[in-house]
Amino acid sequence: MLLYWILLPIVWVLAHILFRFEVIGRENLKAVRDGRAYVIAPNHIANLDPVLIAITIFDWKRLRILAKEELFKNPLAGWFLRCMGAVSIERGKGDTTTVEKLTNECKNGTGIMIFPEGTRTKTGKLGVIKSGAFVIAAAAGADMLPVRIIYGTKDGRLHLFCKLRIVFGEPIPAADLQIRDQSHKMAELRRMKNRLRDELARSSKTDKKTALDKVAEAAERREQKAAKEGKAIPLHRTTSRSCRNDIPLGPLWEGAPPAGGGGESFAEARSFG
Repeated sequence: MLLYWILLPIVWVLAHILFRFEVIGRENLKAVRDGRAYVIAPNHIANLDPVLIAITIFDWKRLRILAKEELFKNPLAGWFLRCMGAVSIERGKGDTTTVEKLTNECKNGTGIMIFPEGTRTKTGKLGVIKSGAFVIAAAAGADMLPVRIIYGTKDGRLHLFCKLRIVFGEPIPAADLQIRDQSHKMAELRRMKNRLRDELARSSKTDKKTALDKVAEAAERREQKAAKEGKAIPLHRTTSRSCRNDIPLGPLWEGAPPAGGGGESFAEARSFG
């Protein structure tokens, strides 16, 4: 644990030198970090995903990360991963001992990170959601926190100095992860998987703004600045249904006459709606 406390800030600094971080939805992370059991369920693209997410969460209480056994074959990598809280598991061999150990730790309030796809997709697109994360979450009575990691590169993969975005989605309550009707177990499990997939897909669109959104924000900033400086604000506004906001267009059009100023023809007024 001492090595974890030493490594965590060092890795945080190095990662922020090598990559440009953007974090969205921290309020969702705070909602599950209240001493209760919780399972973190991210998509998986690069081998560094668990480390990048762990330093973003930056919890002095070490997370437990379920990782494939192959990552531990390199002695140095294995040592580093274990220090960061990773636990190896043999995929496809029904490693119930490790699962039970993690479940018990989760019940005691330790955050468990499990990649629900079970492997990397490499392209950034969501792969097939598997059952492992739901088994531990249900057994521990834990909330599930969907996390989407997105690399801002042309091929969607991790590269040095690239921008990466980590989005914490809306938590799925523990009550919604329980199988109430054992006779419809598969249908219940399918429902849970679909909900997680929907949350991960929604998280990837959280910060995508349309050109109109950006125009609206820019216009609002200009309007607020003009109001502070006591300047008149042009009254040209659009109310078209195709526009999502009532956007002040005046400040964006150079040469537009000031509010109350003469010289604006009826045709010009109509052109702005």
